[in-house]
Amino acid sequence: MIITIGNTKGGVGKTTLAVNIAIARALEGHDVWLIDGDRQGTAQTAIAIRSEEDVQPGIACSAYPDGKTLRAQLQQQQSKFQDVIIDVGGFDSTALRAALVLTDKLLIPVAPRSYDVWALESIMGLVDEARSVRDGLEVYAFLNCADPGDGARDNIEAAQVVGEFDGVTYLDTPIRRRKAVANAAGAGMSVLEARPVDKKAVAELKALLAALF
Repeated sequence: MIITIGNTKGGVGKTTLAVNIAIARALEGHDVWLIDGDRQGTAQTAIAIRSEEDVQPGIACSAYPDGKTLRAQLQQQQSKFQDVIIDVGGFDSTALRAALVLTDKLLIPVAPRSYDVWALESIMGLVDEARSVRDGLEVYAFLNCADPGDGARDNIEAAQVVGEFDGVTYLDTPIRRRKAVANAAGAGMSVLEARPVDKKAVAELKALLAALF
């Protein structure tokens, strides 16, 4: 299974999410490969911290911000892993375009703000291009960095708008703004491993994973 975490809008928590998903799958016993397709290299830095602290399980991580290299390496090595998680930068890049042609599922994190929601038009344009040359690309969107509380007005309005986009399935599994999520990823860990345990953050991540896998 190849899953790309992508959006042409930055600041929506893609890298934090990618690190959390990769580690969560590894904790379930899957052989996981995390690909950092962002020139900032934040995901690779997080995994390097994890390796330095000898946190187990270890996570294989490679940085391929260039689309040509990403495509070539993915085609050559994907059979070695059960899950491949690709984190790409928050803009239209060669890495994002290469990932869209090869990934099984695209997961689009959307922050519940008007600019972030309407940025879906941009990435869905790239999705349409990818679908013109390949079949079977599944696209999902969900609220990330959502406001606390189920009844938060911005969350509700954003969910309604996202649900109106054609060609994308909306997952009603929001991940809310919680320090535990970012702090764990910054230490190269998932909220599933962090102590003390943030039960709400853990439940939200597990709900997203269940919907995605």
